[in-house]
Amino acid sequence: MADLPPNLSLRTENMPESQRCVLLVEDDRSVRRYLEVTLQRAGYKVITAEDGLEGLKCALTTTVDVVLTDAVMPQMTGRELAQFLRNNPKLAKLPIVLLTGQENDHASKADKNLIDAFLYKPVKAEELKKCLAKVVAD
Repeated sequence: MADLPPNLSLRTENMPESQRCVLLVEDDRSVRRYLEVTLQRAGYKVITAEDGLEGLKCALTTTVDVVLTDAVMPQMTGRELAQFLRNNPKLAKLPIVLLTGQENDHASKADKNLIDAFLYKPVKAEELKKCLAKVVAD
C-alpha cells in the first residue's frame, strides 16, 4: 500500500477525541440508515440498533453520549427503553430524544421526566442536528 502524502490522512485520524457518540435505535432500516448518515456527516460517532431490546444491550455495553430512539418498535418501545435507562443509576442522566410519527402534546408533557426532547418524523437534518446539540450541551 502506498504511503499517503503528509497533507492527507485517514478520516478517523482527524476525528476529535471528544467526538460525541449517538445510540440510534430505529426499526425501519431506511430511516435508520438516513439518520445514521446524517449524524455521521454532522460529526457524530453512531451506534445503531434495530429495536429497543438491542438498543438496551448497546446502552449497557458501550459508552454513549445521547440516545435517539423511535417511539414504536418491536421487542421494547422507545418509552420502555427510556424508562429502563432512567431507572439505571449509571445511565439515568443520559439524554434521550424520542422520534415519533404522531404529534401528541399530551404524551410529550406526560413523558417530560423520561424524554429530553421529541422529534416528529420525517426528521429534517438541520432539526436533528440542532436538537442533539442542545441536549448534549445541557
